[in-house]
Amino acid sequence: LFVQEGAKVCFVDIDETEGKEAETMLEHSSACFLHCDVTDSQQIERAVNICINKFGTIHFLINNAGIIRYNNAITCPEEEWDLVMNVNLKSYFLTTKYVLPYICKNQGGVVVNIASAQSFISSANMVHYTTSKSALLGFTRSIAIDFAPEVRAVAVCPGTVDTPMARNAWAQDEDPERLHEESKSMHLLNRIAQPEEIASLILYLCSDKAAFITGQAFRIDGGLGISVPGSVEEKIEL
Repeated sequence: LFVQEGAKVCFVDIDETEGKEAETMLEHSSACFLHCDVTDSQQIERAVNICINKFGTIHFLINNAGIIRYNNAITCPEEEWDLVMNVNLKSYFLTTKYVLPYICKNQGGVVVNIASAQSFISSANMVHYTTSKSALLGFTRSIAIDFAPEVRAVAVCPGTVDTPMARNAWAQDEDPERLHEESKSMHLLNRIAQPEEIASLILYLCSDKAAFITGQAFRIDGGLGISVPGSVEEKIEL
C-alpha cells in the first residue's frame, strides 16, 4: 500500500525466498528487500545503512516482526520465552534505536509498532506472546514522550488477520477448519481481517491527516473481546 501511494520501501526478513518474490512484485525501483535477522543489532544496523544509501533518508518505521508460541508460565521453556521476547519485543527496540536518528534529522516522522488485541486481552497458554504485545504499548508511549514533537509513535493492535502466521497456528490443531471458524466467530463482525485493512490504518496514521495523534494504541480487531456471555430477554425500545 505504501508503494502504491508513492513511497519507497525497504523491508527486512529472514526468509530470502519470500522476500525476493515480494521485492519483484513491488518493483525494484520502489521496494528493496534486505535479508536481516531483526533480533541481531549488527544485521539491523547494516540494513539501515543500506536503506539510507539507497533512498537517502527514512521517514516511517513500521515494526511488524512477530511469532506465536503456546505455553503458560510453568510449561514455557526459558529458551522459548527468550525467542518470543527477542522477535516480538527486542527487535522493535533495536530497529527503533537505529532508525530513529534519521527520522529525527527529518524534523518529523512516525514509528508504528504492530502490537495486538492481546495487548488488552489474552488467550490461554500464550504467556510470552501476550506479555510481549502488552509491553509494546509502554514502548510506544516512551518513544512518543522522549522524541516529541519531531517524532510521533503509535501502536496498531489487530485482531486475527488472514496471514501465514494465523494459518500455521490453525494447522497445528487436530481440526484446522473448526479452529478457523472459531477464530471468525470470536469477532463481533464474524470474520477475520484482511492484511489490506491493517495496512490502510497504518497508512492513515503515517499521513498528515493523523498529525495530532501520538502515543496512542488503536485496536482494529472486529470487536474482539468487548462482549461477555449473556442475553437480554426483551428487546429494549429506544
